[in-house]
Amino acid sequence: MVVMVVTLILCALLGALLVIPRLRKSDQSKKSQSIGNNKASKTYTKAEVSLHNKRTDCWIIIKEKVYDVTSYVEEHPGGDAILAHAGDDSTEGFFGPQHATRVFDMIDDFYMGDLEK
Repeated sequence: MVVMVVTLILCALLGALLVIPRLRKSDQSKKSQSIGNNKASKTYTKAEVSLHNKRTDCWIIIKEKVYDVTSYVEEHPGGDAILAHAGDDSTEGFFGPQHATRVFDMIDDFYMGDLEK
């Protein structure tokens, strides 16, 4: 049991070390963007999102927002775990204990629009 806990902690730390440098880059790119960049967002149906359910075309839904994470699939520190809900709602997994709080800022880079209600 102790070995499993230590392994999980080490995996979380390793994942953080891999993600933090990317987050810093995305923070820098956000600073260079205009703060007033409020373009109208597109809406997508759940059926549209469900078509994008593979490694080479991966969209996810997090809190009624649609994200195209295709470019991040291969870099995901959790491996193929990101594909578990490809084309579907990933809210529960995204807010799981395995993610550092900085991923909440990083996800904005992949935002495409809102889920149609």
